[in-house]
Amino acid sequence: MQVPKNALKWFEIPVSNFDRARKFYNTVFNFELQEARIRGNRVGLFPCGEGHSGVSGAIVEGPDAVPSQRGCVMYFYSGPDLTEVLERVPGAGGRIVYEKTPISNEQEMGYQAVFTDSEGNRIGLHSEG
Repeated sequence: MQVPKNALKWFEIPVSNFDRARKFYNTVFNFELQEARIRGNRVGLFPCGEGHSGVSGAIVEGPDAVPSQRGCVMYFYSGPDLTEVLERVPGAGGRIVYEKTPISNEQEMGYQAVFTDSEGNRIGLHSEG
């Protein structure tokens, strides 16, 4: 198998209240999730630049979509500094689990933070500075 450009191609964040979760992500990331139906589930598609390859995903409300703090954590790229995105989390209905922290003593790896969304899922942020 050829090594992929990105290890991750698609993600789904389970939600129990679609409208609340959509409002949360629209507020925190300052963009608009587009609603669709996939495999009978109500989904909110994260924006992906047209013609760009890379990773995208959706929030998903359906019978098998169960929010959890115990599973995998995905990290959203948050521009040059994740602080602005993280500051919107509490006002949107989430909770900061840990603040902006260097990934290691070597600054070139950047910074990360983790929060829980309006549904209780752990979500990470990543930035260079």
